[in-house]
Amino acid sequence: HLEAFTFIFSFHCYHRSSKTVNMLEDLLHPNAVEEKRRCKFKRLVQSPNSFFMDVKCPRCYNITTIFSCAQTPVMCASCSVVLCQPTGGKARLTEGCSFRKKVD
Repeated sequence: HLEAFTFIFSFHCYHRSSKTVNMLEDLLHPNAVEEKRRCKFKRLVQSPNSFFMDVKCPRCYNITTIFSCAQTPVMCASCSVVLCQPTGGKARLTEGCSFRKKVD
């Protein structure tokens, strides 16, 4: 069983005085919840926040694959209902649509 490692980092403050800070954190085995919350670039292994998803049309129950950060409105192929609207980041699903993440 691994114990938390003590890492001593020394850094220079704005006033150019040297300080030492003790950190009690296991950097090799991070907590899964904290790792998911981190920025995608600062994770131990970089991984994107976006994903593909299967969306079921509320009218005809046809399943369409949509990217989570779609930049254009996505329509159902059979009944032309709008399935999602783009926002600044993740796409917003239309009310009544159900989805599930695609598995690799």
